[in-house]
Amino acid sequence: SIIRRQRQELKLLIAELKDRDKELNDMVAVHERHIQAWEDDRQKILTLAERCSLLTSELNERNAIIKSLTKKLKLLESQHNDSKITLENTQQKFKELTQRVSDSSVHCQALEEKNQSLHCSILELSAKTGQLQAREQELLTMLQLKDKALIETTDQITEVTSKFKTLEGALRAAKLEEFSRNREHQDIKLTLNDVVFQVNKMKDVLSEKMKESSKHQEEISHLKQENGCLRSELILAVEEAQRKDQLYQFAKSKQVRIEKELSNLRQVCVKQQRDLHFLHVNLDSSQDSRQ
Repeated sequence: SIIRRQRQELKLLIAELKDRDKELNDMVAVHERHIQAWEDDRQKILTLAERCSLLTSELNERNAIIKSLTKKLKLLESQHNDSKITLENTQQKFKELTQRVSDSSVHCQALEEKNQSLHCSILELSAKTGQLQAREQELLTMLQLKDKALIETTDQITEVTSKFKTLEGALRAAKLEEFSRNREHQDIKLTLNDVVFQVNKMKDVLSEKMKESSKHQEEISHLKQENGCLRSELILAVEEAQRKDQLYQFAKSKQVRIEKELSNLRQVCVKQQRDLHFLHVNLDSSQDSRQ
C-alpha cells in the first residue's frame, strides 16, 4: 500500500512536472516572443534615432538658412530705410528747388516790370529830346530872323544846351541801365533753365528711387513669405520630432516593463528550478526509501 501510494504520488508528481515543463516551455516561447519583440523595438528605436539625427541635422540646416534669410531681411530693411531717407532728402531738395524757381520767376517778373517802366521812361525822354530839338531849330530860326535879341537868345541857347546835355547823360545812363537789366534778365533766364534742368534731373532720380523702393518692398514681401513657409515647415518638423520622441519614450517604457517582466519570469524560473530540484531530491529520497 505504501508503494502504491508512493507510485500514485510519483505519477501525480510526474504529471505536475509535465505540467510545469509545459508551462515552462510556454513561458520560454512567450519569453522568446518578448525577446523578438524587444529586438524589433530595438531596431525601430535605432531607426528612429537615426531619423532623429537626420532630422536634427536638417533642422540645423534650416536654422542656418533662416538665420541667413533673417540677416538678408535686416540688410534689405536697412537698405529700404536708407532709400527712404534718400527719398525724403530728394523730396526736400525738390521742394527747395521749386521754391527757388518760384522766387526766381517772381524776381524775373519784377525785373520785367522794371524794364518796361524804364522803356517807357526812355520813350518819354526820346519824345522830350525831339521836342527840344524842334525847340532848338525854332530858336535858330528866330536867331536868324531876330538879330536884336542875340544876347537873350544866346543865354537861352546855352541854358537849353546844358539841359540837353543833362538829358543826353540821363539817356545814356538809362540805356546803360537797360543794357545791364537785359543782361541780368538773360542771366536769370539761364539760371532758371539750369534750375529747371536740375528739377527734371531730380524728378528722374526720384522716379528711379521710387522704382528701386518698390522693388525692395516686393523682395521684402517675398522674403517674408518664404520665411513664413520655412517657419511653418520648422514647426511641423519640430512637432514630428516631438511625436517621435514620445514614441521613443513609449518604447522605452515598454522596454522597461518587458525587462521587469523578464526579471519576474527569471525569478519564477529560478523558483521553479528550486522546486524541481526539491522534487528531484524528494523523488531520490523516496526511491531510496522504497529500495
